[in-house]
Amino acid sequence: MAMERNANEQIDGNGAAPGAGDHLASERRLWERFSRNRDPVLREELIGRYMPFAKGLALRYRGASESVDDLIQVANLGLVNAVDRFDPERGTPFAAFAAPTILGELKRHFRDRVWTVRVPRGLHDRIAEVEKAITELTEQEQRPPSVREISGRLEMDELEVLEVLEANQNRRTLSLDHPAGSEDSDDPLTEWLGDDDKGYELIEGRLALEEAIPHLSDRERLVLRLRFAEDMTQSQIAERIGCSQMHVSRILRRTLDRIRMRIEEERRRDAGARGPRGG
Repeated sequence: MAMERNANEQIDGNGAAPGAGDHLASERRLWERFSRNRDPVLREELIGRYMPFAKGLALRYRGASESVDDLIQVANLGLVNAVDRFDPERGTPFAAFAAPTILGELKRHFRDRVWTVRVPRGLHDRIAEVEKAITELTEQEQRPPSVREISGRLEMDELEVLEVLEANQNRRTLSLDHPAGSEDSDDPLTEWLGDDDKGYELIEGRLALEEAIPHLSDRERLVLRLRFAEDMTQSQIAERIGCSQMHVSRILRRTLDRIRMRIEEERRRDAGARGPRGG
């Protein structure tokens, strides 16, 4: 407060509180002086004058699962950037110049630090509008508003309001270590997602088998298919291929032995290729 009073005295020449017209003139002279010498005291005075303006912009996003204090801090950062970049000689009011900078800083904050799921810019803006309408209607009606009330407030289709609400709900991902939400259990989501693949341990054997089968004869592959894919008995296979059941048994035994030998050879070859390295 002392710094603000000193700055006003520098501008106005006395400590009296200015009127409405004097306030505008005082602010204009304050910008002129700051643009000439970039005095840090004047800079702090300007920032302090517009902090309520920045706070008002930040409060548009309250209820967005981000603390109000953090939003105000981000808005103030945008305000500081706007003060440092503003050129009063262009004739643009500072508020009109600063608003896009502050809002851009807020949106960048949501995009880069809060939202883990990116949404289109148009949907992003509608989320902010819906959140603002929900806040205002809740204060007005002392209860959460319905979709129809939000739709009427924004002159937006109800389906579009539902789309915005769903996007707002799903714009952040949850860690797999996050509790699943059950009142009776604090187990993380990983305990509720997925399951052990009962066939996982068979993958290596299946790959080895696929390597061995091409080295079999057509008759051997036929007998294997009839026995293990079509689940036929040895007698049925014998009748199918026109030989005795004993001959089918010998074909199966010989074929399976060849496959086992092939698989063992492949494993030994792989073990040799992965042998100890170093020198």
